[in-house]
Amino acid sequence: MSRPLTAERAGEWIRRWELQQERYACDREARFTVIADVVEAATAAVPRPLIADLGCGPGSLAARLAERLPHAEVVGVDTDPLLLALGRAHHGTAVRFADATIGAPGWLACLELRGRPLDAVVSATALHYLPEPALLSVYEQVRDRLRGGGVLVNGDHLFQEDPAVAALARVVGSRHAERHGADAHEDWTGWWAAAASAPELAGPLAERARRGPGAGGDNGLTLQRHVELLHKAGFAAAGPVWQYGPSCVLVAVREP
Repeated sequence: MSRPLTAERAGEWIRRWELQQERYACDREARFTVIADVVEAATAAVPRPLIADLGCGPGSLAARLAERLPHAEVVGVDTDPLLLALGRAHHGTAVRFADATIGAPGWLACLELRGRPLDAVVSATALHYLPEPALLSVYEQVRDRLRGGGVLVNGDHLFQEDPAVAALARVVGSRHAERHGADAHEDWTGWWAAAASAPELAGPLAERARRGPGAGGDNGLTLQRHVELLHKAGFAAAGPVWQYGPSCVLVAVREP
């Protein structure tokens, strides 16, 4: 029997999600902080910035941005009904959530931007699901919707071209996780298995099953290839502003 999903219960599931994600994102909290630093600097002159978080999950990054920039309008974009339900229940007063498949036809219309340009677009550990042609298209669409001087900020695992350097980056990331005990947290499989038995999540889980499996896998694109695609999409500048092992924050700036 299903039960109502309260804000308190959603918060408990999100806290478990946060710990689970630390297993996979090297120095995740620092990466979020850097992304927020970039967005804050890029939107400093904008009275009410409009920010979109692509692949927001339950709103981890979006909520941090809303806390850092309480005068901003933050839109979290995802297509997983369970994660969206958690985000709306717990962060719904600070973040507006949109149900959309990134890169699908008409996906930007689902954000209900009301003709306003975006001031910043962010993403964390999400865009690697998109195959290269789809990613380029998303980069182009985002660039067209950003205001002049607006930024795209992507935090993800982005490796170097040189295999030897990439291998060492993996070691750095693994050792960081060991030192901070991240591997002791519940893993991805365990979190979803627990969610499957929770009565308050029965409704969103049923909708998730109805929609079928979402995007998965990794496009395998390196940091350098992302930079090339961003330039090809028309961004005036692109490059990393922070990296720890394979965990990287990549920024692209639209021309003023």
